[in-house]
Amino acid sequence: MSPLPPPPYYAVIFTSQRTPVDAGYGDMADRMVTLAAEQPGFLGVESARGADGLGLTVSYWRSPEDIAAWRRNAEHRIARDTGRSDWYQHYKLRVAKVERAYAWTREDGNRDPQA
Repeated sequence: MSPLPPPPYYAVIFTSQRTPVDAGYGDMADRMVTLAAEQPGFLGVESARGADGLGLTVSYWRSPEDIAAWRRNAEHRIARDTGRSDWYQHYKLRVAKVERAYAWTREDGNRDPQA
């Protein structure tokens, strides 16, 4: 799980349904996380994919401008185009402003002071 700063910040929520085509998907997904982490304003990422191919990736960013710059990244654009042509049946992308966040862990039973 990504450690995040106190809000506000932004979340890009990417929900996708995979096709049966693999063709380098895992390598490209790993590369996109590495590349995103190098971008100004990137705060972290969380991702999960079910056995049925439904996936959810949430990346966190400092500002809408940082998100727009990531969208314009040439290597990210290639990944997006390949996703449309090969890897995804469909996807949805949402951008949300995170105004409140808190966490809880079993180990200490304490609520995050950001609540």
